[in-house]
Amino acid sequence: MLKEFWDSASTTYKVLVFSAMGLLAVGIALNLVGNTSGNQDLAVASLAVIGLGLVLHIAGIVVRGQTIRKNLKR
Repeated sequence: MLKEFWDSASTTYKVLVFSAMGLLAVGIALNLVGNTSGNQDLAVASLAVIGLGLVLHIAGIVVRGQTIRKNLKR
């Protein structure tokens, strides 16, 4: 079922999913670099990047839920 959904998923959903994963990865990497080098400003700034990734993740869940809901009504 998951493969079928991904094959038929909208471009909006796919962009949201990959953007969220990318931002989360970048945020975690920035956090690791900031904390290991002692750069507190970089570590704090990485939290905003991680937060944006989480917001996009939630938006992807909403888009997927709306798509599934529309498909169930048919």
